[in-house]
Amino acid sequence: MKIENRLLLRIRICISIMIVGLLISGLTAFPIETELKWLVNHSTSFPFVVAEWFETVYHAIVSTNNIYPYLSYGTDWLAFAHLNLAVLFIGPLKDPVKNIWVIEFGILACLLVVPFVIIAGQARHIPMFWRLIDCSFGILGLIPLLIAYRATVDLRDLQNRTLYV
Repeated sequence: MKIENRLLLRIRICISIMIVGLLISGLTAFPIETELKWLVNHSTSFPFVVAEWFETVYHAIVSTNNIYPYLSYGTDWLAFAHLNLAVLFIGPLKDPVKNIWVIEFGILACLLVVPFVIIAGQARHIPMFWRLIDCSFGILGLIPLLIAYRATVDLRDLQNRTLYV
């Protein structure tokens, strides 16, 4: 396989991982009450502090949805944003060199997860263990994006070299 094809394959695999991750993240934000109920029903599988957190959050969601169901519209918008971000990554899936800015945007967004979680998590009284889980999404997202970015730069350099030969 030519080096250009190997680079494209590597990029497309990494970008596909990001797209799938964003789609899953978006789609799972819609049924949050149902998901929390399942977690509470299976809470014996978790450490006590985690099970207790799930129970607290579940009761807050149920109470809020019963009294103020329109507040869940905020998580619906969160889900919608994740789905839109997944669509955004179709650009570098098709033409990574032309759309390298999307990969750069994704890297920046992943980096910004950490300070956002630290600041907003503290302000919203989110337990530290959960903030670390949230930070892990940004850190894990960096891995395929950095691989895709490096491969895209290599691909661009390879294409530029062949233009001048």
